[in-house]
Amino acid sequence: MTGQLEPHGWSNEETAAYEAAIEAVNGAVGAYSALIAAEEAKPAPDAAVIAAARAEQSRLAREREGLRSTDRDQITQARQRYAALAHEVLARIA
Repeated sequence: MTGQLEPHGWSNEETAAYEAAIEAVNGAVGAYSALIAAEEAKPAPDAAVIAAARAEQSRLAREREGLRSTDRDQITQARQRYAALAHEVLARIA
């Protein structure tokens, strides 16, 4: 099957931007992991907070799968949006 695929040459810039977008999503997923851990460490963890954070992790995983290296606008927006989201989530822990 892969032998039937057309070759696609990524520029170094496209590759770096795509990888940065993936890392931004991963950073947001990790921020939710930290939120879950912080909530679970409380004497009386809020199950709703944990469930919502896990749902967000799942949503982010689906969005990560939808990233396309050839869509420069999507990649640029993803890098900004997910980096900001990670900061927002981490700020909730502090």
